[in-house]
Amino acid sequence: MTKLEEKTIQSEEIFSGKIISLHLQEVELPNGKTSKREIIKHPGAVAILAVTEENKIVMVEQYRKALERTIVEIPAGKLEKEEKPELCAIRELEEETGYECSSLELLTSFYTSPGFADEIVHVYMAKGLKKKENAATLDEDEFVNVEKITLDKALQYIKEQKIYDAKTIYAVQYLQLQEALKHK
Repeated sequence: MTKLEEKTIQSEEIFSGKIISLHLQEVELPNGKTSKREIIKHPGAVAILAVTEENKIVMVEQYRKALERTIVEIPAGKLEKEEKPELCAIRELEEETGYECSSLELLTSFYTSPGFADEIVHVYMAKGLKKKENAATLDEDEFVNVEKITLDKALQYIKEQKIYDAKTIYAVQYLQLQEALKHK
């Protein structure tokens, strides 16, 4: 065991849902004492920073029950069992926005809340967008409004807290940095 590692002594699944499961773990701490950890297991997700030829960001406005409000986000969705993240990104982009892309590049992957969850989000940049005829449709319990906005509008949405989630703020700031580097 390394200096900081917590060794799992016992793990009990106390909830298993459609998307997540909750595990109660007893761990041995580096100092030999024990403690409890509540861990959420999640299959992972993708998020897509989709930019049009006109340099507009394709966003979706969606009601988020956990927040009891709508927010504007980059398209995203959870990985299906054994699904490759890049295939999930292509599928989610089409389902949520009706667009397909000619290029897809992984920008980064990050853990959303490592203190209690193992969810990882893979963020992709999609370019060469084209509206797809007969595009896949949203899940039956999913409702979104698609919006194409400028970088300036996205920055304004962050100030107004219309954009209020980490993956979308990351994507907008990534574009802002790329713009700044172009003008150096």
